[in-house]
Amino acid sequence: MHPHSLLKATLKPLTAFLGFLQGASSAIWTFPSVLGSAIVIAWAAEAAQFLVSQGLALAMLAWLQTLPEFAVEAVIAWQAGQVARHSLDPYQTAHATGLVTANFTGSLRLLVGLGWPMIYVTAAFVCRRRGKKLGHIVLEGEHAVEVIFLLISIAYFFVIWAKASINLIDTALLSLIYFAYLFFLRKIPPQGEERIEDADKVPQLILRQPPRVRNAIIIGLFVSGGLLLYVCAEPFLESLKAIALGLGLSTFVFVQWVAPFLSEFPEKVSAFNWARKVKTAPMALMNMVSSNINQWTMLAAMLPIAYAISLGRISTIQFDQHQQLEILLTLGQSLLGALLLANMRFSWWEALLLFALWMIQFLMSGLENPIDPTMAHSSIAQWTAHLFSLTPDWIEQAAHLTKIVITVLYFVWSAAVIVAFIVRRKGLEAITHFPRLMREHW
Repeated sequence: MHPHSLLKATLKPLTAFLGFLQGASSAIWTFPSVLGSAIVIAWAAEAAQFLVSQGLALAMLAWLQTLPEFAVEAVIAWQAGQVARHSLDPYQTAHATGLVTANFTGSLRLLVGLGWPMIYVTAAFVCRRRGKKLGHIVLEGEHAVEVIFLLISIAYFFVIWAKASINLIDTALLSLIYFAYLFFLRKIPPQGEERIEDADKVPQLILRQPPRVRNAIIIGLFVSGGLLLYVCAEPFLESLKAIALGLGLSTFVFVQWVAPFLSEFPEKVSAFNWARKVKTAPMALMNMVSSNINQWTMLAAMLPIAYAISLGRISTIQFDQHQQLEILLTLGQSLLGALLLANMRFSWWEALLLFALWMIQFLMSGLENPIDPTMAHSSIAQWTAHLFSLTPDWIEQAAHLTKIVITVLYFVWSAAVIVAFIVRRKGLEAITHFPRLMREHW
């Protein structure tokens, strides 16, 4: 072997190992910091639901919890704009914009396919330890607002998918949907004082303070938790990125699955903390639904802004066929999830099937043809092809076809829910709850 090649072969794993060690050392302080910030913010939100509506408190919580996700997505959109501005290679441009949708769609699919089922599993596990069974998580009447606006957000995104692009006009309309969502949440009254006993000990202690002290503590917890999260978010993500890349994960896999999982970590902490108390499991579920709405509207609305500023001119982000499939798959999953919640309950079999369908398409993502122009095949597809004596092309085509089948299954199931509602006139109680809520609290 040529000395230069030998040196390169030796240094590559050594560099990866050093990056792994650096990431691991940073994670020692960033992990507990992010964990602590999530708990502090959750205490503030749990106390705030007795001063404003629970939905509005969760909307504020979702903003703070998704700060890392916004930061990651803004950086990716900025980098896509830089590539489009300076590169003449269309493949590089397609790869850069593909990472924008990879992070966005991966994040949303994680929430519905993994987050929602895990909330049910957590609540069911606690019930089982108490000698009881959890048939389903029952939502409260006021949660119809979140369900309806999740459906509205998804409905508008079908327009974006159909035209295969997102621009500043979409930014304005998505923002309008989100502000309308906040407006309706403001109409819902706070939780009754008789339910304070259901809260954690720390929120209970806060709520027993004089009004001025109580309000100052809640604001202080929101601000301090948010600042801590803001300071720790980037080093936390970078440390775990170094670990992931040191273990040999590709950039695309990291952007679509690892980065969203890590950036959503704060909301998972607070949601699972509420789910373990069973009584607040509906609040845990709405915590994630609020994040869904936030990402379908404000996160998506941010993309054309960051892209245009980086590009140096107003422009449209175009989606290719691969990106359209990723968006359609995500739309199908979110539509099904919203329709399942529209009956104001979340059952074990719904959680199981959402998780199973997510897991299948998650596994297929690692086998698909990579959008990176420097890679002919993904390393996982090559390894799988070698294991089963097949060609990488065959593996990648099978993975792509499987994701199409999963997408079709999401929409077939959604259609079945809608048909059942039309035939039986029940199953979408959120649609009837919403106007009733508005009449009561307008």
